[in-house]
Amino acid sequence: MSQGKSEGKRIVLASRPHGEPTPANFRLEDYTPPVPGDGQVLLRTIWLSLDPYMRGRMADGPSYAAPVPVGGVMEGGTVSEVIASNNPGFAKGDIVLSRAGWQTHVLSDGKGLAKIDSKIAPISTAVGVLGMPGMTAYTGLLEIGKPQPGETVVVAGASGAVGSAVGQIAKIKGARAIGIAGGKDKCAYVKNELGFDECLDHRDPNLAAKLKEACPKGIDVYFENVGGAVFDAVFPLLNAFARIPVCGLIAHYNDTEAHAPKWAGAMMRNILTKRLTFRGFIVSDFAAMHGDFLRDMSQWVREGKVKYKEFVTEGLDSAPEAFMGLLKGANFGKQLVRVGPDKA
Repeated sequence: MSQGKSEGKRIVLASRPHGEPTPANFRLEDYTPPVPGDGQVLLRTIWLSLDPYMRGRMADGPSYAAPVPVGGVMEGGTVSEVIASNNPGFAKGDIVLSRAGWQTHVLSDGKGLAKIDSKIAPISTAVGVLGMPGMTAYTGLLEIGKPQPGETVVVAGASGAVGSAVGQIAKIKGARAIGIAGGKDKCAYVKNELGFDECLDHRDPNLAAKLKEACPKGIDVYFENVGGAVFDAVFPLLNAFARIPVCGLIAHYNDTEAHAPKWAGAMMRNILTKRLTFRGFIVSDFAAMHGDFLRDMSQWVREGKVKYKEFVTEGLDSAPEAFMGLLKGANFGKQLVRVGPDKA
């Protein structure tokens, strides 16, 4: 995407989707980047993170966060360069973690910005393994899942940004890690590159039987990213006192109506008799652990104990198609959009 210094681009929510998002729900707009006032900085987006939670922000139903207004810029985590500053806390050329959303330039008063040290890891990891997805894996698994040595941890979406980290952390903690992912290539990567004990294809018609075979002692922790048929295969294998951190339900994000499944009664009976712990969480619930997360995860990445994969599309205008693909599992690793070069 060619872009002169004087022009900006942004993608706004043109309309709310009903079911799966379509290109018509997004609109690309040109605008003139603003000039920073007193105490402000002008940011230029380098990396945009695309994440499943954004589907919820496109809807106007009740949720843990306000929806993106129709006509508003799609929101998202970003890595940005400070290209002009009237704020003593930031200098031109600083690289920062920001929430600029789906746009090339944005003004900030500096609140909520965090400087990124490129010496620790590539700056893109600030919205990946060393950012929100990595912290989601770290906090959800360790605070809710609490894996113990020798226990069996199963994670759905195992090749994605969150799931891949969950399984690797489980291994670090001495547990068995069983992944579920979409397709032979992703499963081979999860097992051979990331070191999971096994990885199963969620498209396999024999998933339930193969999962039972891979978990001969049952499942102690199930990190839920998906829901749907994967959960159906997992649920009968949950051991007494199993812990289920509920991070995402990507199989249901495009559902157009809510209804209780026929087996809801049986599920509640099992929650009672097996004393299961289901806990939904949002990563911000564990904001106080950010320092611990950065310390541990950066060390594990540096030592090669946690590996990561990035799936990059080029140019802001690629974001809608990439996001729609993400919801269908088209990405292989952390979905990123390279909005601009590392340095202006």
